[in-house]
Amino acid sequence: QESGGEAGAASAVTAAPAYIEFMVGVPEPVVPDVKLTRSRDGTTGVATFTFDGPSFLLSESADLGETTGMYLKDEEGTLKTTEVTATFVNGKPRIVKGVVVMKGEYEWDRFMRWMERYADSNGLGFSKA
Repeated sequence: QESGGEAGAASAVTAAPAYIEFMVGVPEPVVPDVKLTRSRDGTTGVATFTFDGPSFLLSESADLGETTGMYLKDEEGTLKTTEVTATFVNGKPRIVKGVVVMKGEYEWDRFMRWMERYADSNGLGFSKA
């Protein structure tokens, strides 16, 4: 019976409550700078993620798959954006920006739930501009 308990404990090890992927199945360990803006009437919001040297740019990760967007994942599901750009420094991609546009209260609230989980998982704080 003891070994059964150990197996149960091992299976309890799961991915972080919220994480980002650029390649499906490969969580991005680099934590981005995140800027949030929202229209005065609350109908639209924009989250801009800026990564400095994300791991998916490394040549070794090229064989893991294709980058088709930025995926924000948590227990509720996946938020996806294909608005991802790279800035090159000395001929190599270095700064990656992903932009998530939220239309309406539901999308904003859903993003904020993901962001709260992500911030808790990665020790991020919030400061109003």
